[in-house]
Amino acid sequence: MNKKIRTVGVIAIVAIWALLTAFSWFGPKTEISEAERRPLAQMPEIKAETLLNGKFMSEFEDYSLDQFPLRDTFRQVKSLFHYYVLGQKDNNDIYIADGFAVKQEYPYNPESVGHALGRFNYLYEKYLRESGSNIFVTIVPDKGYYLGQESGHLTMDYEAMFEGFRTGMPWAEFVDITDTLDAQDYYRTDTHWRQENLLPTAAKLCEALGVTAPKAEDFIPTALERPFYGVYYGQAALPMDPETMYVMESDLLKNCTVLDWESGKQNAVYDLNKLESKDLYDVFLSGSRSLLTIENPNASTNKELIIFRDSFGSAIAPLLVQNYAKVTLVDIRYIQIDMLGRFLEFTGQDVLFLYSTLVLNNSSTIK
Repeated sequence: MNKKIRTVGVIAIVAIWALLTAFSWFGPKTEISEAERRPLAQMPEIKAETLLNGKFMSEFEDYSLDQFPLRDTFRQVKSLFHYYVLGQKDNNDIYIADGFAVKQEYPYNPESVGHALGRFNYLYEKYLRESGSNIFVTIVPDKGYYLGQESGHLTMDYEAMFEGFRTGMPWAEFVDITDTLDAQDYYRTDTHWRQENLLPTAAKLCEALGVTAPKAEDFIPTALERPFYGVYYGQAALPMDPETMYVMESDLLKNCTVLDWESGKQNAVYDLNKLESKDLYDVFLSGSRSLLTIENPNASTNKELIIFRDSFGSAIAPLLVQNYAKVTLVDIRYIQIDMLGRFLEFTGQDVLFLYSTLVLNNSSTIK
């Protein structure tokens, strides 16, 4: 009897192995992981050279892992087991605190901050020293600033980072916005902040800039129909509900146009063509773009604002527009500083450096 059971067990294991092998070779292929927002490895080409040097097997291993049947289901089961059974505090460096998925950003990286400061100071010396501009800098804290310590997770030394920019950019006024935010102002499944909650933050920035703060009654929070699954939803592989994304619409913003310097096209402030994008956050100013200019024909002044920014700037920039005839957003992760003079003249505009702690602590992307 025991021999029969063992035989059946061996046959079952061989059958499962054969089925998985056949699926790896002949099953349907998925090009992109929607949950992880990354391309998946594809079947490598069979060549004598790659078979002999071992490259084929290395690439096939990556391919078989990425194309494994029910891969996302197994990822979720694994994450649930590690998180709730083994009691691990995070999964893929992402933890859950008060229902928010948070990336554990630790430790503070002074070399990365030094690199960012070096780039900003170079930009100042090249374009801004003689421009007559009023210059400001603000840092957007990630969710860990509000949730990390109280939930027992490691957090970077935020105060050291803030002080580094206060002292490292003496030519810019530091604007502390941490007291205008809390965890509820961020998406639960994503890195980014919620635009509908940013009026207090925009008001503090406007006060520093010396312009009129936006008023709540001038905006209509409008829900997008498509549910929003943030970047942490896939990376954490834990069950989380989708969220509703809102955009702050106004008559003023509907009359604004956005010039995309890369394509030469005019877009709206909220690009509804991006409703089908892998990242719904791309609705705000069309997502990651190197150089954009918002033109406001109904501005109360002829002033201009230049924002050096990362992706957090896409959501807050529309709330800063009303007093400016032009607001130009520059992302020096995608355009080299030395090229800016080909497109922009720096002649007394207000200038705001707005970057998140996540980018500044990993600033190698800044050109």
